[in-house]
Amino acid sequence: MRLIAKFIFHIFVNAVAILITNYFLPGFFSGDLKSLGLAALILTVINIILKPIIKLITGPIILLTFGLFTLVINAILIYVLDILSQAITIQGLEELIIATLIISFVNFLIGSSAKLEYKK
Repeated sequence: MRLIAKFIFHIFVNAVAILITNYFLPGFFSGDLKSLGLAALILTVINIILKPIIKLITGPIILLTFGLFTLVINAILIYVLDILSQAITIQGLEELIIATLIISFVNFLIGSSAKLEYKK
């Protein structure tokens, strides 16, 4: 039960991150609530399945860059989201970098605050 709750929470956080990114990058997301949920679900599944594998393979690079290479990994995963989701549109490298920073920051902020609140 706890695993399902965490999965649904991550979908919700990713949906919020996509909406906030769309606020700062107009045209990043185009769709309705159903396509937002689908994009958030795809991003959550990508983060659960692909991200640990890529981090395991690129572990030495992550250590050498003091963790900054994780932003490159996040950018790759958001690009994969762009390929898999019709509602997400990334038009260039600059937009990909900005979207990566916003989504990573929102996920970090909400995830950290939820972990702190859960420990209380």
